[in-house]
Amino acid sequence: MIASMENSNFWIHNLSPFLWEFPGKFADWGPGGIRWYGVSYLLGFASAYFLLLQYFKCKRSPYDHEQIMNLMTFQVIGVLIGGRIGYLLFYQGEKFLSDPLSIFRVWEGGMASHGGFIGVFVATLWYAKRSSQSIRPIGDLIVTVVPPGLFFGRIANFINGELWGRTTQVDWAVLFPKAPDFALGIGRHPSQIYAGILEGLLPFCLIQWRFWKTSITAKYPGQLAGEFLILYSIARIFNEFYREPDASLLMGMSRGQFYSLFLFIGGLIVIYWARKSGNSGKLAAK
Repeated sequence: MIASMENSNFWIHNLSPFLWEFPGKFADWGPGGIRWYGVSYLLGFASAYFLLLQYFKCKRSPYDHEQIMNLMTFQVIGVLIGGRIGYLLFYQGEKFLSDPLSIFRVWEGGMASHGGFIGVFVATLWYAKRSSQSIRPIGDLIVTVVPPGLFFGRIANFINGELWGRTTQVDWAVLFPKAPDFALGIGRHPSQIYAGILEGLLPFCLIQWRFWKTSITAKYPGQLAGEFLILYSIARIFNEFYREPDASLLMGMSRGQFYSLFLFIGGLIVIYWARKSGNSGKLAAK
């Protein structure tokens, strides 16, 4: 086994999941330190705030600092609760039923993007109801700031050496120590990097272009949100062909692909709703 690894030309993943580990006797406490995965969430939320503030300064949104913070509070709660519950229900159902308290041990890993989407939708709907606004233009605003968080999250997945790709012989393959065939020197796709680009960086560029260079948000509030859901679902379905499935298949598809079909259909419904409703919904400072 050692010989197989020594003869491999692939890079061996040796990145620490910690930005800073707790010293000495505190190392076993809770998360054990400041993890890159947690940092990725902070970067995602910070970039969302920065973008929303820029929209206000450039008069593309009526949301000032106070209203941005109100909106962000709802979104943070939605992402964290939805992502965690989604992971346990969609991927770890038996574990959740046998150990319900595992929902609080977030440092052990386990957040699902599809669950996060559901959480964000519920939080946005709740916010829209409380502020007496249409959910459609709020949704447009939110999807413009979501992609950076997705990008940072996937980079953190790579740093953690988790959610690795399928086996491959490409020159840029990586040996992940946590993979079951690591000792055999079998390389795998760094699918986390692919996901960061396809699910985060690319949608960010396209959605930002649509937001700044077209009048779509004024003519058809909600359509941009639908377009993002379709973009993400297509990117996720494609990337799943390179990612090792992390749970049993559903109807011959990975769970990521299966759940993304519902996002795709949801995106089509949202676009239809936006086109039918026209510009009846507008953002308002509350």
